[in-house]
Amino acid sequence: MKIVVIGGTGRVGSSVVRRLAEQGHDAVPASPTTGVDTITGEGLAEVMLGADVVVDVSNAPVWDDEAVLEFFTTSTHNQMAAERAAGVGHHLAVSIVGCDRLPDSGYLRAKVAEEAEVLAGGVPFTILRATQFFEFLPQIVETGAAGETVRLSTGLFQFVGAEDVAATVAELATGAPAGHVELGGPEKLGLDAWARRLFSMTGDDRAVIGDPHARYYGTELRDGELTTGDGARIGAVAFETWWAAHMDPQR
Repeated sequence: MKIVVIGGTGRVGSSVVRRLAEQGHDAVPASPTTGVDTITGEGLAEVMLGADVVVDVSNAPVWDDEAVLEFFTTSTHNQMAAERAAGVGHHLAVSIVGCDRLPDSGYLRAKVAEEAEVLAGGVPFTILRATQFFEFLPQIVETGAAGETVRLSTGLFQFVGAEDVAATVAELATGAPAGHVELGGPEKLGLDAWARRLFSMTGDDRAVIGDPHARYYGTELRDGELTTGDGARIGAVAFETWWAAHMDPQR
């Protein structure tokens, strides 16, 4: 099959392209660096010609609430129009577990809007909602840093490896449209507990303070909003395994 991967030169996208190519598919990475811009539409119609599936693993290059919303809605709207014109039979988008349960977060609102564009786009679809990636844990922890302490939410997180996400995307892309699918990591812990676990690996001696009212990118976590529900797929890679493979300085 010809499978176009929007965002195919990024962290997850490049892994998806590699996995699909190893299976014998014509996996085409599409991003501004390859001449495809989903915002302006440049190169979009051309790359869709003959495509069986389009996978969207792109991310916004900006973080401002309005700009993120504009990126995801415009990009997805343009993709869906090009896919309809080219007769593409399957659109697969990667979204975020719990995005519809945390409306105070501008980024998550934008992901809900992206999903709405897919649902209205007229192309059979799969929406894979994944939990936060292990790769983003250090960055997320630093949002609570203040001097010698780090104050973080006690809300549950279910971090998953980016490679588990890429493997799931590659599998779903070669199957029939599946509607909504969830993917999470093998453990659910409070963000403060994740930070302590990370610090035990890095030797960071800052004190971690668990605060149920500490905000995660503008929103308060209460009821496991960012964790998967019944029937979700669970990634195989545990935190220690991921750390040893990707972050261990002695490796």
